[in-house]
Amino acid sequence: MPSKEPPRRRVPGPARPRGATDGRRPRPAARRPSAPAPRPSRPRPAGPLRLGNPRPRLRLVSLALTLVMLAFVVRLLQVQAVDADAYAAKAKENRYLDYTISAERGEITDRNGVALATSVDAYNITADPSMFTPEFSKAPDAPQQAAALLAPILGTDTAELTRKLAGKGRYTVLARRQTPQVWNQIKDLKSVFAEKASEDRARGGAGANVLAGVFQEATTKRVYPNGGLAAGILGYVNAEGKGAGGLESKLDKELAGEDGKIRYAQAGGRRVPTAGTKEIPAVAGSDIELTIDRDIQWAAQQAITDQVKKSKADRGYVIVQNARTGEVLAMANAPGFDPNDLSQADAAALGNAALQDAYEPGSTSKVMSMAAVLEEKVATPGTHVTVPNRLHRGDRLFKDDIDHPTWYLTLNGVLAKSSNIGTILATGELGRTQPEANKVLHSYLRKFGIGSPTGLGYPGETPGILAAPGDWSTSQQYTIPFGQGLSLNAMQAASIYSTIANGGVRIEPTLVRGTKDAEGRFLAADPPERTRVVSAKTARTLAAMLESVVGDEEGTGTKAKIPGYRVAGKTGTANRVDPVRGGYHGYTASFAGFAPADKPQITVYCAIQNPTKGSYFGGQICGPIYKQVMEFALKTLQTPPSGSGPARLPVSFEPDEGTRGTKQ
Repeated sequence: MPSKEPPRRRVPGPARPRGATDGRRPRPAARRPSAPAPRPSRPRPAGPLRLGNPRPRLRLVSLALTLVMLAFVVRLLQVQAVDADAYAAKAKENRYLDYTISAERGEITDRNGVALATSVDAYNITADPSMFTPEFSKAPDAPQQAAALLAPILGTDTAELTRKLAGKGRYTVLARRQTPQVWNQIKDLKSVFAEKASEDRARGGAGANVLAGVFQEATTKRVYPNGGLAAGILGYVNAEGKGAGGLESKLDKELAGEDGKIRYAQAGGRRVPTAGTKEIPAVAGSDIELTIDRDIQWAAQQAITDQVKKSKADRGYVIVQNARTGEVLAMANAPGFDPNDLSQADAAALGNAALQDAYEPGSTSKVMSMAAVLEEKVATPGTHVTVPNRLHRGDRLFKDDIDHPTWYLTLNGVLAKSSNIGTILATGELGRTQPEANKVLHSYLRKFGIGSPTGLGYPGETPGILAAPGDWSTSQQYTIPFGQGLSLNAMQAASIYSTIANGGVRIEPTLVRGTKDAEGRFLAADPPERTRVVSAKTARTLAAMLESVVGDEEGTGTKAKIPGYRVAGKTGTANRVDPVRGGYHGYTASFAGFAPADKPQITVYCAIQNPTKGSYFGGQICGPIYKQVMEFALKTLQTPPSGSGPARLPVSFEPDEGTRGTKQ
């Protein structure tokens, strides 16, 4: 029951006289209101009204808040204490990106510093696949849309781009070594999509941008300013920028330099400039200076390319060498290729056929047989050799390239007229028996470098084929002296004549003069190895005999004459082993020589494989090439004309009525 309040006590105040005032306006006497209308009576509640107790609810809310705060505390302890290192590493991984700084590849120049292979600015087009997810890009098919936009610009397959963009991780390469023009197109597209996304967001849209995750890395691209010039020597680089052929491959370590690294923070695909950067700078590769003369290389390449087309031949090569130093001034192949665009290259033309083709040289090889005969002193240039129309040896009947009556030739005439029979007869005198003669001849062939690498160390180079003398077949004993039954490459063939031109001393050929490091210091290449093969006297005698091949009317190389210069040379026409069909099919035409014959400076060698139109004789189709290239080289190197007349060694002799045998 409610408690009763005690009655209020009136506090008596001072008595106020009737009618007195305290400054206030006197209130009018209150009127009694009229009696109100009677209201309906309400039922009274049975008991008093009570309010609910708030404490249980407060306890429940407090408990809920306590549990939430406890969960936060536990998670915070896990992140900051228990798994702090792991989460820090993950955060760092997501925030920081590592990129490779490509080292600038060194130049390859000719002997005069003219660039044959160089590098220009380019870009690797990269992407962050995490930025192509629907959550980030605001587009459900961002990889597909981006791939469709980029494929025509990059020239790649849309499906492959889609696969890369939809992959996992934070980094993928879409295309390597693209030109600045390609990146500018992509950059313009990125700007358009970024602007559209911004406008869409301003209107309350999602602001989708499917190209936000496409980026670029500065790098370099290999270019060859002269197109296919010297491509066989230079080789090429692959899509990753690594040397994959020729000197680009052989000298890749020196040319490539050392890549650097850079690490920086990024957020939303943008670099954070205030977050710090760690960088290891790249070290540029060394420049390589070759022995090649660009102008002579061009002349050689033009000459052999034209003749291969004219003769409808399989291929051809021209070597130009400094006979005194061993430096290769030109090494031309036809057909060739343009290393700037390997997609258009014939796979059979890639490489350097002048070093990688092994073939039987034919009569140009006879100079080695004659060198052995002269050095062993079994004959002289004037020795008489009676040459019949046919010669029976072993199980075969041998002949010369043309039918003829019995020839009465000097040893010089045997070389001038390129007689196979005469060469067989002369080399047969190298020993008391044929096996002994074979051993002697084999030793000289080896000294001239047959069957051994040239010393260039070129990728894929063939050492040629030269069997041991004990393994020579019955026919090989007589064919090897005139250049059938052994094989070599074009560089080896040129080196033979350079050895004679250099006074009988063989110098390993060289293609590299030296290197220049990133700081500009030039380091000369090691000097080439020198080996004496024959005496200086024998070399001079051979030079005079080779003049008869070109200068004498009975010689086979008259088309190689050069006005004002004494020319030494030798023709060659060999049966050719077909690498596809097997067995002999077609011919190898060749010409080798040096000039000036009195003071030799330059060696030129030409060979054409399987000419099918016109003549197939070496003197007819390679002699003119020799002349064209040799004339150009002599003028380019400012070689003075010969100061004396040619040697006039006899080619034939008048037989006495009783002349007998093969030699007198």
